[in-house]
Amino acid sequence: MVDRIPSPDRKVRRASHDAVSHPLFARYYARFSKRAEPAMAPVRAELLGGLSGRVIEVGAGNGLNFAYYPGTVSEVVAIEPERALRQLAVDAAVRAEVPVDVVPGAAEALPVKSEGYDAVVLSIVLCSVRDVARTLAEVRRVVRPGGEVRFFEHVRAPRRGMRNVQRALDRTVWPRLFGGCHVGRDTLGALRDAGFELVAHRALLMPERGLRMPTSYCVLGVARRPELSDA
Repeated sequence: MVDRIPSPDRKVRRASHDAVSHPLFARYYARFSKRAEPAMAPVRAELLGGLSGRVIEVGAGNGLNFAYYPGTVSEVVAIEPERALRQLAVDAAVRAEVPVDVVPGAAEALPVKSEGYDAVVLSIVLCSVRDVARTLAEVRRVVRPGGEVRFFEHVRAPRRGMRNVQRALDRTVWPRLFGGCHVGRDTLGALRDAGFELVAHRALLMPERGLRMPTSYCVLGVARRPELSDA
């Protein structure tokens, strides 16, 4: 059962639910993500392996992660603000082997109570949110002390030439064409700045072989909210 924060104003709540609307991108993403699944399947398995307890997934998209949650997870609350993708996620939740509740909401204002989750999953979402710092502040709020953040994200390229390409795209056409996505954000730095401890992470290329694209540079890892005594 989702511990949602009550809102006294239904109109305000509904407006926040539909604040993200990218219907054309949603259709493209749904098709592309399925074609990319052979490459993404082992990444999803590594991202979610070993999780347990209550999990909140922020920016669940069309729900392709749901099939990879282990049976040790007692509940997944999946937040997705885009209506078309959210409906696909609802369909995927029906087929999942663990309980999944798909909920509308924005990453910058998660509609759940504080410290209610053992882990937060971020999968290609920090690249697309309007405010990374505010999103991670919300992630810190909802995960319990000592809880994990599992992340798989686009990151800034290691070499200056590609970083310049990423910067140019992020400032111009890329977010407009791809649902707000930015390919060159400093994800690891943002996690540190938000007060998370980086437990383990590794860089990877997607795809592993072939031409390097601005979107190819990714990071997969685990962060932790410090225990209260460490904060």
